[in-house]
Parts: sequence; C-alpha cells; structure tokens
Amino acid sequence: MRALYEALPYPSRDPADERQRLITGSPSQLDEVNHYVFAGRLDLARPFRALVAGGGTGDAAIMLAQQLADRAPQGEVVYLDMSRASRAVAEARAKERALRNIRFVEGSLLDVAQIAPGPFDYIDCCGVLHHLPDPAQGLAALAAVLKPGGGMGLMLYATLGRTGVYPVQEALRQLVPEGDMPARVAATRSLVDMLPETNWLKRNPHLSSVTDDDAALADLLLHPIDRAFRVREVAALVQGAGLTLIHFLPPLRYDPFTYLPDPALRARAAALSWIDAAGLAEALAGNLKTHVFYVVKDKAREAALAVPHARSIPVLIRQDAATLSRAFARKPRLGANLDGIALDLAVGERAAILLGAMDGQRDLSALRHETGLAPPVFDAAFATLYHVLNGLNLMLLREAA
Repeated sequence: MRALYEALPYPSRDPADERQRLITGSPSQLDEVNHYVFAGRLDLARPFRALVAGGGTGDAAIMLAQQLADRAPQGEVVYLDMSRASRAVAEARAKERALRNIRFVEGSLLDVAQIAPGPFDYIDCCGVLHHLPDPAQGLAALAAVLKPGGGMGLMLYATLGRTGVYPVQEALRQLVPEGDMPARVAATRSLVDMLPETNWLKRNPHLSSVTDDDAALADLLLHPIDRAFRVREVAALVQGAGLTLIHFLPPLRYDPFTYLPDPALRARAAALSWIDAAGLAEALAGNLKTHVFYVVKDKAREAALAVPHARSIPVLIRQDAATLSRAFARKPRLGANLDGIALDLAVGERAAILLGAMDGQRDLSALRHETGLAPPVFDAAFATLYHVLNGLNLMLLREAA
C-alpha cells in the first residue's frame, strides 16, 4: 500500500490550485462536525485538536485547517499518513494557503498513540480502514486517542455501488505482477479497455469516470487489501470499538421513504429501527459507493446529534439563502440527483419566506418572529423545509451562544 501511494499520491492534486479554491466535502466540514458530534454547541473559542488519519494529498486536512484558521484561533490539525509523496503534496498545499495550524506526521495510524498522541476532540479517517488487514484494530487505535465526548467522521467503501470492482481486482492479481507501478497501471488500463460489455465493472455507470486518472484507477483496482461494507457491517464495526453511530450522510440516501412511494410499504418501513431502515434504503438504492458517517465516544446519540429547537440557528452549506428563496418563490420544489436517482422534492409553500429571513445568525425563535407566522404554521413549514435541506446535507444547525 505504501508503494502504491508513493508512486501515485491520491487523489491527484496541484498545490497551485489552492490560490483559486478550497476543496470541501463530507465528512469534516466544521459545521457538519458541530451538528453531528457536538449537537450544535461546539465552542470554537476553546482549544480544538483534530487528527486526520490517512491524510493523503490533504483534502480533509486543508479544508479543516482553513476553516479552523478562519473561525477557531486555538484550533490545530495533526496530519498523519504513511506516504512521503502524499505528505509532500499536502504540505505544499498548506504552504500555498500559509496555514500554520497543521502539524505533519508520517507513519501508520496503527501507531497513532506513539507518533501522534491524543487526546483529540475530532478525528477524520476517510478511505483508510477498509485497506487494513483488520479494520477493527485500526478503529480501536483511533478510538484510544479520541477524547471522551469527541467524535469521528469516517468513510468506508460501500458494497453495492462497487459492483464489478472485486472480480476485476482478482483478475489483475492473476494477470499483472507486482513491480513497476507505471507498467502495472498501463496493464490495468489495457485490461479495463478490453473488458466485454457484460462485465459488471463496465456496466457500473458510477465507476466508469475514475478510469480516466492513473491515481484513481490504481486506487480503485490495484490495492493489495480492499473490502467494502454494508450498513449493518458498519454498525457492527462501530459498536465493536465502543463507539456510537450518529448518522450517515446525506440522510435522504439512507431513508427508505426516499425510494418507497407505496403507503403500505412505507408503513412497514416506519416500524424499523433507524439502522435497519438505513440498511433497507441501501438495498433499495443499490448505488451507494461509499458510506460517510459520524460516530462519537462516551456519548448517547441523542446528546450528539443537533435537532431543531427554539435556540437552533439554521446554517446553509454550499447554498445561498437569498438565491434559494427566490427559486422557491417561483416553484416550491427542489430537484436532486443521487447518482442516477432523480428526486423532485416539495419544500413547502412557505419555504421562500423562511429562507428570506435566514442569515445564519437568527435562531428559530427569532425567525418565527421575523416571518410573522403563527407558531404552529412556522413549525410545520420549517419541519418540511428542514427535512429536505438537511436530508441533502444542505442545512445544519448550531446553537445560539
């Protein structure tokens, strides 16, 4: 695995691009961490230590460090990875941004207690545990350096959306010997190009684009250790580490109602536990390539996850309230595409009014007063809007100080 990432740091990144944009994503956006780990009550005026375990070329570390630099004067990110080449890319990206709140450490996350000792308020670990001989050992090592009450944002491969990957990996082990990485990538590309149209990798539309990039192709097909998880396997892994699973993202993808218009089937799905419901949604969708989720240590799910109440401040991410308000004034519906699953979602007739009052500072009590809506009308309208926007991971909550 080390040789793979020394030859082809992944994902491919040009440090000069930091001058134009900040790459963001899930998990580990600061507002997400606040919502799913700290119930919206994270105090960024206090010291905050984060570990990015398996930092790669730096996406999560740079995103988190920049957000902490902007909002948390005592924030620190520790980057940990075993690839020197990947670390060099991440360090160059940090230099472009003049970030001074990242400490770079080289080594295995299995040795984290020795080389990057905690405790940490938050840990990001994406795309790493499923490449370990024993993912449970890796998660336990991270849990040991996580502060009580802290949490992690994790990503693991999902089984159904990776249909076709593992038979091709098996074929490559038989046909492409270990050795020179450029030669291995060339042979892999040749094999993929000649696969018949009946091959499941060829028939999986959610994976075809990654073959255009050498690093992405190698990451997909040339790993010596690679496994994927179903929802219930994720839950078992988390429970085995003594952690509590909070939520998968985006929530609507793990809601069986997203795929079940039939009222009788909905009634049966409504009786399921939330984990069983998420597993059902995974089976119905059939296209999840990864599971992104948050977990916490020594804290109940109800104490970690933000839920709407009078002092909750709605926070939009990747969206502008005024723009959405104008769009919903014309048509109170939102279109979304979940990797080929098209959705047309009703946001409620008063969505434009609610968004027109949102500024990221007013809590729900103040918004109710600002809109002039009667409490029952406001509460119902916000519940509808929140279900859609939070379900697509576009709206989160933080609590007023």
